[in-house]
Amino acid sequence: MWGETVRSETMEQWGAVSAGRGTKTDPRVVELGNAVRWTRRELDAYPADLRDRREAERVLDALAATVRSGVPAPEELRDSLLVLAAAVGSVSALSRPLAAVRAAVELFGAAPRATR
Repeated sequence: MWGETVRSETMEQWGAVSAGRGTKTDPRVVELGNAVRWTRRELDAYPADLRDRREAERVLDALAATVRSGVPAPEELRDSLLVLAAAVGSVSALSRPLAAVRAAVELFGAAPRATR
């Protein structure tokens, strides 16, 4: 949750994620942050070797940085979600946290439909 310390494997550093009462944080950003941290914890705990683990870690680190910076751009969130889904989407143990990230990304609005 907010205020917890999270370790980044790809960045090899620790950092605190903070927000909560008394701050004017967008609830969508809070939801995204919760989903990103949950996914990261589950990925870190997943024992099997994943070919795209480093890419998934990189995307989760980028999403965490986006959460810390404020309101993210919906298009960038969708791109990150696609990369994350490609990296870990076939891992059933990560399906629930990945679904939480997807639901949080959808809070920022649906993708624009192409017109012909």
